[in-house]
Amino acid sequence: MNEQELHTLIAQGEGFASEFKRSIPSDLGREMCAFANASGGVILLGVTDKGEIVGVADHNKIKSQIQAIARSAEPPIKVEIASIDSVLCVIMPVQDNKPYSFGGKFFMREGANSQQLSREEIREFFYAEGLVYFDETPCPAFSLENDLDEDHWALFCRRAKIPDNMATAVALRNLHLIGTAGHITHAGAWLLARDIRKFRVSGDVACALFMGTDKVRILDRRDFHSDVYSMIDEVVAWILSKINVEYIIKHVKREERPELPEEAIREAVVNALAHRDYRSTANVQVYIFKDRLEIVSPGGLPAGMTEADLGIKSVPRNPLLFGILHRMEAVEKIGSGIRRIRGLCQEHGVAEPVIKVSDSWVTTVFRRPVDQVGTKSGPSRDQVVILRNCLSEKTISDIMQVSGRSNRTKFRNQVLKPLLEAGWLEMTIPDRPTSSKQKYRLAARGRDLLAQLEEGERRRLAELGGSEPQLQPIPRRRPT
Repeated sequence: MNEQELHTLIAQGEGFASEFKRSIPSDLGREMCAFANASGGVILLGVTDKGEIVGVADHNKIKSQIQAIARSAEPPIKVEIASIDSVLCVIMPVQDNKPYSFGGKFFMREGANSQQLSREEIREFFYAEGLVYFDETPCPAFSLENDLDEDHWALFCRRAKIPDNMATAVALRNLHLIGTAGHITHAGAWLLARDIRKFRVSGDVACALFMGTDKVRILDRRDFHSDVYSMIDEVVAWILSKINVEYIIKHVKREERPELPEEAIREAVVNALAHRDYRSTANVQVYIFKDRLEIVSPGGLPAGMTEADLGIKSVPRNPLLFGILHRMEAVEKIGSGIRRIRGLCQEHGVAEPVIKVSDSWVTTVFRRPVDQVGTKSGPSRDQVVILRNCLSEKTISDIMQVSGRSNRTKFRNQVLKPLLEAGWLEMTIPDRPTSSKQKYRLAARGRDLLAQLEEGERRRLAELGGSEPQLQPIPRRRPT
């Protein structure tokens, strides 16, 4: 620090990272400890609260006192001391060994003041700094006798590759899912729970499908609250059931292709559940809009990780839970999640997701492809169901019943219109589109499409050695 920087700091006044003292105070150790537990800071000795420079004498003697105070902290605090004219600058750089205590007590900067931490605040500080992992702490609410049945244990053993003849307690201890006190850890409870909300009320995943691009109108909502591994499968299946899945015809072979890569979606869901802050009262949230998929995880980034680290390094907030999920092969490769998601999106031909980070949330946003009606590559699964239903003439009410839709206007605009524009469906009274006697039937192009799909299915089954599918024949309509 030079003289100009000193005067600039004084002009700014006291704050979170600066403190002014007329002389060396009796509580200097407390102030240094508070700065060490924060992001560092500067204490100016020889400056009044109002910013007046009064100076201090005998700098060498005071420097020795300050060094002794720094060494008496637990652990010792790194400190830099500089003399600028009559002012003594005590600089605490960012420390590496948090938390620090002085006189057996912990202190933290709060605004422009230093405050002693309560027991709960100390616990929170340890969690925030990644010094204690919540997933490794005991979960006394979980009882092996009452909360773990044979079927669920057998399922866990298959997933975690546990030998059939190994005792439950032995297996859980080997996996560190039982602590030294004999209690199941929180990670164990979340992996073995039939309903995770019993052991973490906000441990579930809330999913919602919205009409349009905002949250004004909900079309569907589901909550998933089984064990963590099962929730991953359930949430991914729900997402795939709501986004478009195209039937792509290649040389009369049919392939199903979701509009977004399934493995990238799975990786994002795994990240949201494995790295979330389970102490938060918020749950993981999944939102599907017309133009995007959002996967929201509470807790921000783990301690020791910045936004610039995304895709480069991995710092698990719940290392025990993450390690077991890796053993269960829910995690492809430790440390490769974001990078793998980006690569999968590139291979699929869609935009890489945008990851938004705040102190309380991490949100992964997948942009949905603009072309969503399937006219370029083939019809979606729901569209095929409607086309098969229209082998004979059907009213709009008949088709709505098959599709499970109730709003006639929206069904006409969102479902019938794309099928008519694609040339797969046609009206029986095309000159009077709104006629009360209007019906819909397969157009010639739609019949050809279904015939191609059926032929592709027959070829696929023949290659697999299976029998031909029992498909309803498509009658050829006589020209009118």
